[in-house]
Amino acid sequence: MSLSAMQEDFRAWLMTASPAAARRIGPDAAAGLAVYQNNYRAQLVGCLETSFPRVHEWMGDEAFLASAIAHIDSHPPHAWTLDAYADGFGKTLIARYPDNPDLHELAWIEHAMSRAFVAADAAPLPAAALEGIDWDAATLILVPSLQVSAATTNARDIWTSLSDGMPPPASEMLEAGAGLMVWRRAFGCFLHQVDAVEHDALIQVQAHGRFDALCAMLVERLGEAEGIARAGVLLASWLGNALVANIADIKNV
Repeated sequence: MSLSAMQEDFRAWLMTASPAAARRIGPDAAAGLAVYQNNYRAQLVGCLETSFPRVHEWMGDEAFLASAIAHIDSHPPHAWTLDAYADGFGKTLIARYPDNPDLHELAWIEHAMSRAFVAADAAPLPAAALEGIDWDAATLILVPSLQVSAATTNARDIWTSLSDGMPPPASEMLEAGAGLMVWRRAFGCFLHQVDAVEHDALIQVQAHGRFDALCAMLVERLGEAEGIARAGVLLASWLGNALVANIADIKNV
């Protein structure tokens, strides 16, 4: 057997406990291979526990372990670093618990916080950069760490309580649609809940960037006076929270 063939069989054994692969590696290899597979699975469980500590606490040991094992059985590692292994765990939870949106949103928060921490750096836009902007042609470029998702439950409050070591509130549906936003500023990651208008505005800017298009969307949704006013309020808030990395089409640049 060639080295590459043995490596493929060893990989097949680790991921699926393939009896055929074990036989090809050696007739007496099963006991030794089981040690490697246990270590492999334990490492992946540990990775998910590290990536989703609040989800683990919210679900409890037994339910979390069962979900972790289900994920490992159907999702082998797909990248060179175990940091990326957490990418699909949220989808596994959705499949296993389709009627628990609080759990889905809690998992999204945890994963978004982890991704924001390792996202590319972006310096806050200095106030001087706002001088002489042609707002009819301005394009907002948001920081790479920003992630946005719809919110239907009080998962933000649950996550905050668990992070602070406090008893979490009971799960509740929100009275109105909202959004969650996660980003990094300097060395800190932040989580805010926003209303549906700001959620949709952030999605709009992430997709297209143009400030005039944002204003048009808000005017259509809120009316001319309120829409223009809300655009200004949102821009000021995003600048204050260091969400804007750059504004393209600035005069004299």
